[in-house]
This record gives sequence, C-alpha cells and structure tokens, in this order.
Amino acid sequence: MAENHPVGFQWVMEARERGAKIIHVDPRFNRTSAMADIWVPLRAGSDIIFLGGLVNYVLANNKEFREYVVRYTNAPAMLRDDFKDTEDLDGLFSGWDAENKKYDPATWLYRSAPRKDSKEAPGHSDFGGGHGKDRGGEAQEVTNFEWDISLEDPQCVFQVLKRHFSRYTPEMVERYCGVPKDVFLKTAETFTSASGLEKTGAICYAVGWTQHSKGVQIIRTAAILQLLLGNIGRPGGGILALRGHASIQGSTDIPTLYDILPGYLPMPFFGADSSSFKNYIKKHRVRIGLWSNFDAYITSLLKAYYGDAATAKNEYGFNWLPRVTGDHSHFGYWLDMQDGKMEGLFVMGQNPAVGASNGRLERTALSKLKWVVVRDMVETETASFWLDSPEVQRGELKPEEIATEVFLFPAAGTAEKEGTFTNTQRLLQYRKMAVEPPGDARSETWFIVHMGNRIKRKAGQDPRPRNDGINAITWNYTLEAPRAEPKVSEVLQEINGYTVADRKQLKHMQDLKNDGSTACGAWIYCGVFPEKDRNRANERNPTDLLGHGWGFAWPNDCRIIYNRASARPDGTPWSERKKLVWWDAEKKEWTGLDNADYKKDLAPTTPDALDAGVGVVALGGARPFTLHADGVGWLYVASGLKDGPLPAHYEPLESPISNPFYAQQVNPAAQKKERPDNRYAMEAGDARYPYVLTTYRLTEHHTAGGMTRTLSHLAELQPELFTEVSPELADEIGLEHGDWATISTPRATIEARVLVTRRMRPLWIDGRRVHQVGLPYHWGYKGKVKGDVVNDLLAISEEPNVRIMESKALMCSVVPGRRTQKLSPQQAQSTQRQAT
Repeated sequence: MAENHPVGFQWVMEARERGAKIIHVDPRFNRTSAMADIWVPLRAGSDIIFLGGLVNYVLANNKEFREYVVRYTNAPAMLRDDFKDTEDLDGLFSGWDAENKKYDPATWLYRSAPRKDSKEAPGHSDFGGGHGKDRGGEAQEVTNFEWDISLEDPQCVFQVLKRHFSRYTPEMVERYCGVPKDVFLKTAETFTSASGLEKTGAICYAVGWTQHSKGVQIIRTAAILQLLLGNIGRPGGGILALRGHASIQGSTDIPTLYDILPGYLPMPFFGADSSSFKNYIKKHRVRIGLWSNFDAYITSLLKAYYGDAATAKNEYGFNWLPRVTGDHSHFGYWLDMQDGKMEGLFVMGQNPAVGASNGRLERTALSKLKWVVVRDMVETETASFWLDSPEVQRGELKPEEIATEVFLFPAAGTAEKEGTFTNTQRLLQYRKMAVEPPGDARSETWFIVHMGNRIKRKAGQDPRPRNDGINAITWNYTLEAPRAEPKVSEVLQEINGYTVADRKQLKHMQDLKNDGSTACGAWIYCGVFPEKDRNRANERNPTDLLGHGWGFAWPNDCRIIYNRASARPDGTPWSERKKLVWWDAEKKEWTGLDNADYKKDLAPTTPDALDAGVGVVALGGARPFTLHADGVGWLYVASGLKDGPLPAHYEPLESPISNPFYAQQVNPAAQKKERPDNRYAMEAGDARYPYVLTTYRLTEHHTAGGMTRTLSHLAELQPELFTEVSPELADEIGLEHGDWATISTPRATIEARVLVTRRMRPLWIDGRRVHQVGLPYHWGYKGKVKGDVVNDLLAISEEPNVRIMESKALMCSVVPGRRTQKLSPQQAQSTQRQAT
C-alpha cells in the first residue's frame, strides 16, 4: 500500500501513531514492510493456507465474536446431509462433474432448500454456479432454513467450518507457507485481538490476492475471518480492495465487463433464462432483500437505454440487449482473435501488447485483425505492434505481411476532461477540466457520443429489424462549443435516474418502479444527482470524519456498507467507542454518524418474515446484509460460486510442490487454456523451472508504462527493468549485482538487470529451500526507457468465477547473462534445459 497507494497509506500511518498495529503479508520486503509492526514473508500462492490458519486459530481458541456470529452470519444454518467437503473427497466438493469439469452445486444448498428434481425447485435448470447475482432462483428458497443457535449440531455451518479448517494449523503454515511458527502465532494473536465490543481490524488487499487461479476464494477466506471477528459493517473494520486506477471501482459499477450491466445486473445469457423478460426476471429476482426490486432496477435501466420505445408490450426492449454466447472476457476474445474469429478491436486506456498475460500471443493475435483502434495519449506498443514488436525483431512477424489497419486517436488526459470517477471506497467524485486537451485530443465521452451519433445515422438509413435497438436507443446529449464536447453532467443525471413523465430527478433507489414510469442508468447510483441543480459528486464541504459532504458513496451516501451490523441486534451500539449507527427509539428511525445502510424506519424489534414476507422488510430489524436473501453474512456460500462453497487450498497452476492438503493439485474449476501458444510447466516440481516467480508494481511507474516511461523524470527514477533475487540465489547460480540475468517460462524468455537484495528471501518449504524471484512489469519497447516485456512470461488462464489470470505465482528459470536477441521460445527452452 505504501508502494502503490501512498496517498491512502498516510491514513494507515496516522492510525499507527494512534496505537494501531500494522501487519504486512508479502513475499517481498518493500516500503509497506518497512513501516509495519510485523512483516510476514510467505510463498507466493500459499495465501489460503495462511488465511485458513488464521481462521483455524480463531475457531480453535474461541476467539470469534460470538453474538455477532450467531445473529449476523449463517453460522447456525443447517446443511444437507449429502453435502461432502474437500476433507471427505480429497480436494473436491460434492457435485463435481469430471467430464464437464464443473460443479453441480445442488448439494451445497441449505437443508430445507428444494431438491433439484422437486416441483418447488427454481424455474431454471442452470446449476452451474456463477456470481451470486446470477443465483436468484435458488436464493429465493434458501431463506427458510433450519437453525441451530447453539452452533453445536455437526451439520451446522459453524461446525462444518471448524472441521474444514482444522488441518490449517500453525505447523502447516510454517511447513508450506514458509512462515515461522512463532511469527505466525504473533500475527494471529495480534490480528484476532482486533475484535469484540471495543476493537476492530481492517484488511486491505490488491491484485496480489486477486490474480490467482483461486483468487476469489482467497478473498472469501478473508471474508470468513472478518465475519468471525465481527469486523464487517463496523468502523475500523471491513475488507478494502485497493485499486490502482481512479475508476476501477466505477468500471465494475457501470461496467466494462462482458457479463454484467450497470449496478451488477446480469447480462442475459443465450438460453432459457433470456428467452423472455419474464424468465430473465424470474431467474434473477429474489423475494427478500434488496434484490426483490430486481424487476424495477432492470426495467428502469431499459427505459434509460431505449426511452419511449421501451414499452410493456415489447418487454421494455429486453430483446434488443445482446446475449452472451460464450467466454467474451478479455482472454476469451483474445484467444478468439488469435484463432481468426474476430475482425476488429477498440483499445482505450489499455495497452495489452505489454500489459496483459502472454504478450507474445496477444501481439500475434493483433496481426489477425482487419483493424484496431487505439485511443491513448502516446503511441503505445499496441499501436505499433506491427512495426517494432519482439516478434518483428525476431522475424516471426513481417510488417509487409500484416494486413491489420491501425487507427491511432489522441486521447485527453485525466486533467484535460470533465466527468466523474468512483474511487476504491465507492466514492463518486466529479472533477472539472483543468486544461484544454492539446490539438485533436478528445475525451472518451466525446469519442463515444460522436461515434454513437454516426452509428445511429447509419442505422437509421437501414430499416432491417437488426437495427431496431440502435434506432431506439436514447442518445440526445447537448454538445458544447468550441469542440462539440458532450455535456457530461447530463450523463450523470441519466445515471441517477428520473421519472419518465416529467423528467424529475429521483432522490433514492427506493423510488424506482417496475412499470416503466422511471428511468435509471445505474440503480446503485440513484441519489447522486437528486435535483437538477445538485450534483452530490461535486460537493466539497466535508462535515464529519467519514467525509459526508465530499462526493457521493453508493448506496444512499452510506460510507460503511452493511453498517446496521455496527449496532447490537436490539439497535444499541456495541460500544460507545465503536458506535456508528443506532436506533433512535424516540424518533423511531436509524440515526448516527453515517447514513444507515438499512430501511430508515425498520425497528430492530421488527420480527423477520422469511417464510412469506417480501423485500427488505421481510428481513426484520436485525439482519444487516440486505443484498443477501437471508440478511446475514455468508461464512459458507450455498449458491453463487463455481469452485466451492468454502475456500480450499489448491496449488498454483505451476508450483514447486504437490498440494499438501489434498490429492487434487489445482483448482479443478480453473481454466488453463493450455495450447501450443500458451504452454505450461508441469503442475508440480518441474526441474526446468525451479523458482517461484511473482510480478508487482513500482511507485515510479504505472501498469504497462505508457504514461510513465514517456516522462523524463519518472523514466530517470526507474530507468531499467530489473529482477530482484536473494543473495542466496545469486550465490547459488552465479548472479552478479548490476549484471544481467535471463528469465524463462514455457511462454517466453526475457532479460533483466540483477538486483541482489535481502528484500527477496528464500523460504524453507517442506524441508527444502525454495527461492522466489520478483519482476516489476512496467517496461516495453516504446518510450524513453525500454525493456523486455515481463508479461510475456505469464500464461493466459482464467479463475472460474471472474476469469482473472494467475500472475502472482508462476514458475521460472534464471541463468546469468543476456538472452540471445533472436532467441525463439523453443530455443530458449532448449538452452534452459541444458543449463538446468
């Protein structure tokens, strides 16, 4: 965090000065480690062992916040008798379909949920897992489950959790993470003590946890830990995902992702659930909680898209939405591109030629396109792949044989445009243009609006039904002189939502209707522009320590989500010191230091009505997790994940060891996408690639380097690609500080300067010394400073839930000296085998 999020890290330092303890878990000693009370180096890819050890420490030592766990989590829920854990099936959960390589999660449901073949079963047949938002049909029926408030029944979630994590002992953490037992126990006692009435603890993570073949389950383990400690929904608690761009959060809220619509509404997939609007709603709407208004959210979105053309008669234009027909994620469409199944590509604010996994495959794939449009502030490697890429230098690609037509458009920088971004804490902020963009540079809004105008004009001349959706879409934005720049505040007003009859801005997401009378571009953002002249994202008058009056945090400007959990079930604060929101018995409403993330007048004494109730009210007054149909935090995920209801340790797709817990080596649901142009090392202990490789970012450069390697002052601060190795590894294979090393994986071979440093330390894993190698990934073949492309070393792989790649735990070889300039990957592997 100090290295990559230094502005935010100042508040961590202020907390430490007030007595907070800082624990940093990272394979590499860096700026954050230097400022921490405890640094925990561990083997890259062993995170679930470490976190599972913390969970086991809590359960084995009765450290859980008992009242919170009983009342605010699904710990008392009873599971089906035919559910089998990884402990029973040696690394698999019940329901594994080996032929199709996916789970049927029917046995994961709560005991009282309808059976798959029951007439009461949900109205869809897709039991293949997926995001929680995709499991509405099942979630409707998992609320009326059996409870064991004592938490003693062997089939209740709490006892299943205990058995599941019982093998994640301090000894196992020491043996397979490389963390000495005394360091682990000190860490466990320090963190788990931040719990209870008077204390909380927070977890901050970034892509070091997400970019794994089991990344979602790593974060799930952290969620289990925090729920057990009562650290969700309370001040000083939570799990904060640190993101390295100004609007990464905004890019999932109003998504650049292929499988969701704004506000995390699921895209319709080709098949039964998208055959009609009614079936789509039936699958995704739930009876209880916030998703009970799913029909209002999607109907209002379609009205925002299609305006007057969206009517009840044509299902509000639902059939104009495209259907997902396959894997249209980044890697899915890049493999399609390589196989000649795509014609063109828009690249905006991205540089995949050097910034994405298996860069060699991605650059080669670009040569298969008819055209590519690149919008950026500089000529990136993606724009010039046909001219000066490593493949051209090696003679694998020839410019005169590449038919791809490249259009390079100059883009406005962040200070050269007006608009909003949503930061890592869900805070939506509006910023004004500081300076005019130079020359022909234009904002993304300008480009998209004007391109949309051209597409609509073209479609308007073609009356075929295929163009009905384009012709219906609302696209009426004011263009302001002198550059015909769209008035971006109108976009935010459209996102906020309005009543169709009088175009009056909506004030709250509760105002959304399912009858076509409201339009809203993203239901979670409703309230950011509640009046025509009030843009809450542009407000700059903070009134309290939580920053109210400075920007807008969805939902309802709530700064700590699920904050009903900061009060006891009876509505009083857990403690005076940790109070956040509470029930005001005199006013009969929730009040406090934050806007309550709960129905304002729902008294804590209101009984739940899970059997027959509807909406948030059916949760009663003491179920804080309103996005769940049962209103509680999920220690166990009965429905919604593709690789298991509980986290289990699997080794990375390439590992130095066999899985010490189960016969199942890797996440069975992960997709390796293995093919001749995307090769892998052996899953466990490949002698050709003996060292663990992890990639990371530097403070001085930004991601693929397009914005920083072109700036002289940043280029001077970090002028050359380097690899960090321990003194022990340097001595073992003859590396010299400041000299060159050649690093290879089955995908590529690169060279880098050698940085011999104690920041990277070997670990003792299962009785032998394992070396780890670090590489920052900011260099490429353009800019003021150049270097080999580190991401060429990575494989294209997909975690099963969100399809992210594994970049933090690979295997590599390292030998002294420079690579041969024209060395192909096959030659590099041959050379490496000889060296090994």
